[in-house]
Amino acid sequence: MTRLGDLERAVMDVLWDSVPAASDGVTVREVADALDGRELAYTTVMTVLDRLAGKGMVQREREGRAWRYRPAATREAHIAQLMLDALDLGGSRDAALVRFARSVTGTEADVLRSALAAEAGLAEPGRAEPDQARSAGAGVSGRIEEPRATGPALDEATDR
Repeated sequence: MTRLGDLERAVMDVLWDSVPAASDGVTVREVADALDGRELAYTTVMTVLDRLAGKGMVQREREGRAWRYRPAATREAHIAQLMLDALDLGGSRDAALVRFARSVTGTEADVLRSALAAEAGLAEPGRAEPDQARSAGAGVSGRIEEPRATGPALDEATDR
C-alpha cells in the first residue's frame, strides 16, 4: 500500500471525515474549501486528488465536466494495510507481532482478543460483537490475517 505525503493525508482526512459510504462523493472545490486553513490553489487540490486516484486511494466518477471523489477504502482498512505492510518489511513477523501485542494498552489488547475470537468464531461473552471486532481491526479484505506459522514459537521469536 502506498504511504501518503502530508498533503495527500490531509485530503484523505477530508474524504474520510466528510464522505459517507453511500455518498456520491465530493468535488475538488468541496475538498479545497474543507482545507481552507491551508490556502491551496484549486489546481493543487485537483492534482492531489488525481494522483490519489492513480494510486487507487480514491474512486472518482464524472459528473458533467467535474469529478466527484470518494475514498476507495475506509481509514481503518488503510491503517490495517499499512500495519500488514510493515510486518512484511523483513525480519521475524512473529517477533514483530509479539512485540506489538506486548506494547498495546489493556483496552487495545481487549479489542485484539475480541477480534481474534470473533474471527475464530469463538466470540467471548461480554466482548465486542464480531462486527465490532472486525471494524476495529480488520484489514482491507475485512479479515484479520493470522500470523504465518513459518518460524519457532512466538516466545522464542522474541528472545532473539
